[in-house]
Amino acid sequence: MTQKIRKAVFPAAGLGTRFLPATKASPKEMLPLVDKPLIQYSVEEAVKSGIESILIVTGREKGAIENHFDISYELEDLLKEKGKTEFFEQVRAISELCRISYTRQKQALGLGHAIYQAKDFSERPAAASKPA
Repeated sequence: MTQKIRKAVFPAAGLGTRFLPATKASPKEMLPLVDKPLIQYSVEEAVKSGIESILIVTGREKGAIENHFDISYELEDLLKEKGKTEFFEQVRAISELCRISYTRQKQALGLGHAIYQAKDFSERPAAASKPA
């Protein structure tokens, strides 16, 4: 029996030193490519492939990632008030892509450690015992 993959883990906790000085104040995942941050392209592709739930492993100074995928009431209200319906719909769609959770890698101990932070997220629930 084949099981569909429904969860994905995105390690986004690194310091971004290879992209300095651009990443001094902004996470590397939030660097724009044309009109979207890099991580949004990745999330959209994962959703298109059937992923329903994503865990993003973040680190210090990565709040911009969480803010990007969250609802922005003030911005949305302003867009609606000004009649910018298309922009409102674009902004709202980002927060409705899929279920996104976050966990923080407290120390920069490498990719393997970042992935390990997702252990509880990725574990399958124990199979229910069947009566004999």
